[in-house]
Amino acid sequence: MATTKKVELAEALALGPTWRHLCYVMLYAPDPRKLFGDRIPLRYSVLMYMRFDGRLGFPGGFVSDHSPTLEDGLNEELLKRLGEGVSTFTVDHGDYRSSLAHAKSKVVAHFYAKCLTLEQLQAVEAKAPLAKDYGLEVFGLVRVPLYILQDGVGGLPAFLENSFIGASREQLLEALQDLGILDPETISIVKERIIQQKLR
Repeated sequence: MATTKKVELAEALALGPTWRHLCYVMLYAPDPRKLFGDRIPLRYSVLMYMRFDGRLGFPGGFVSDHSPTLEDGLNEELLKRLGEGVSTFTVDHGDYRSSLAHAKSKVVAHFYAKCLTLEQLQAVEAKAPLAKDYGLEVFGLVRVPLYILQDGVGGLPAFLENSFIGASREQLLEALQDLGILDPETISIVKERIIQQKLR
């Protein structure tokens, strides 16, 4: 039996005091700009970050037992990880997407996705280097390339070859599909490529 499984939020919250809660969020914004002049529309910008362990993940952290809600705890963690750029928005219950419980470590991870304006997202990027944890637990923010170049490798397929923490890669693709950020055909192409790489 797998030690990690999807759980409903109510079930996750009822796991008891021996469990720790980890919350993280995908920040994204509509982006009308185009790459290489007018050839590749960006459509959206999506943020991830390079962690202290060299892996890519979403910003967040463990929620304090003293936090009234998961979202309050997550917003506190974002302030530490990303700095004052997060003060123009609040991640709330409506941004919740899913929970994963890891029985061996007794950690339940809660995933959120928050839509920002492009100006808000750029403010996060600009102010992140001044955050408390920047250079310690956060080594830098990165934008996810949401396109596939003509060679079939450059862009999203190449990005997905990086090392990701936990289920971040799968959660990224699931969110991009469910939120309509990427079309089903592009999602299908990159998922097939991931399968092919695993077979090598």
